[in-house]
Amino acid sequence: MDNKIRQLVKQSADAVISLRRYFHTYPEVSGEEFNTQRKITEELCSYGLLPRKAASTGIIADLCGRNDGRMVALRADMDALKLTDKIERPYRSVNKGVCHACGHDGHMAMLLGAARVLAVLKDELSGTVRFLFQPNEEVFPGGAHALIAEGALDGVSAIVGIHLWQPLLVGHVGINASRMMAAPDEFIITVKGRGGHGSMPHQTIDPILVGAQLAVALNTIVGRKVDPLEPAVLSLGMFKAGEVYNVIPDQAVLKGTVRSFEEGVRDSIFKNIEQAAKGICAAAGAEVILEKVLGHPPVINNPSVAEVVAQAGRETLGAEQVTDIKPVMGGEDFSIYLEQVPGALAFIGAGNPDKDIVYPHHHSMFDIDEAALSHGVEVLVRAALKLLK
Repeated sequence: MDNKIRQLVKQSADAVISLRRYFHTYPEVSGEEFNTQRKITEELCSYGLLPRKAASTGIIADLCGRNDGRMVALRADMDALKLTDKIERPYRSVNKGVCHACGHDGHMAMLLGAARVLAVLKDELSGTVRFLFQPNEEVFPGGAHALIAEGALDGVSAIVGIHLWQPLLVGHVGINASRMMAAPDEFIITVKGRGGHGSMPHQTIDPILVGAQLAVALNTIVGRKVDPLEPAVLSLGMFKAGEVYNVIPDQAVLKGTVRSFEEGVRDSIFKNIEQAAKGICAAAGAEVILEKVLGHPPVINNPSVAEVVAQAGRETLGAEQVTDIKPVMGGEDFSIYLEQVPGALAFIGAGNPDKDIVYPHHHSMFDIDEAALSHGVEVLVRAALKLLK
C-alpha cells in the first residue's frame, strides 16, 4: 500500500499543479466563489463522487469505501483576497484586484488530488472520507459555521486540514500537538474631539494628538500587562484623521488586532485597551467609542490526531522533515470545526529562497514552490487512511 500511495500521488502531480494554476488565474473573493465551485464540482464528478453545494458557494462530497466504518473529514478553504497579483508568472490572476495570496488555490488543488487518489483506493477503504471545500475563510465570521449548519460534520469522527506555509521550507511539515494558531480579534477606537483652524489649536480638542498618545499607550499593553511567557499580540493597522493640512479634524479612528490563546489574556488586553482609551481621552477632554469584534477561537489541535498527521508527514517526507512548530499568531476558522470534533491543522512547507519564493502570506508577490502540492496530497491521503483505522 505504501508504494501504491506514493505512485498514485506521483501520477496525479501534474494534474494537481494544473488545478492550482487554474484557481490562481481565476481567483474569487469570499462569498463569490461560483466559478471555483463549478470547477471543483466537475473534478469531483470525474472521480466518481457526487458532490453537493453547501454554504452557498461551498461543496461537500463523500467517498464511501467498500466496508462500513468511521468517517473522516478533510477540509480546504476556497476564497481569495482583495489584492492585486504582481507575480510574473503564466498563471498570474486575470481578475483585477483579486489574488490567491494565502495559498487557498493550493489547498483546493491538494484536496482534489487527495480525492483523486483515494477514489482509486475506494475498494480498500473501510469507512467514508468527506471532502469539505469551504468558502469565505478570509472574512469574519468565516464559512465554517455555515458549512457545519448544512451537515459538514454530521457523523464525522475526526477532521484534518493543511495550510501551505511560506515561512516553512518546501519539503517540511510543521505541526503542533496543541496550540497551532491564535484567536484573531479586532478593535476600533473612535476619538471625538473638537476641530478648528490649525493656527489656533488652543481652541480645539485635537483628536490626532490624543490618538497618537493612545497609539503609544496601546503598544505598551502586551509588554507590561501580559505574562511574558504567554503568547499575545496587539497591533495597530489603521490611524485615520483629517483631510486638510491646516484644519484640526473633529475625530480620529484607530483600528487594530489582538491575538491570543487564553480567554483570560484576551479579556485582560481588552480591559487595558478600554482603560487606556477612556483615561487618555478624558484627560484631553475628548470622547471615545470603543468597539471590539471577537473573532474565531484559537486553533488548538487534538494531540492524538496531530500525531497521526505528523506520522503521515514522516512517511511522506522523512522523520527529520517533520517539525514540532511553535504556535503562530495568525488566525483560522478551522478552529470552529475543532470545537465540534477532534482534529488537527498542519503546515506544509512552501517557501524556497532559491526560487525567490520568499514573500509572506497576503503579499502581492506571494507564491509557492509547487513541489509542496504533492507533499500535501500524500499527507492528506495517509492521514485519512490512518484515521479510518
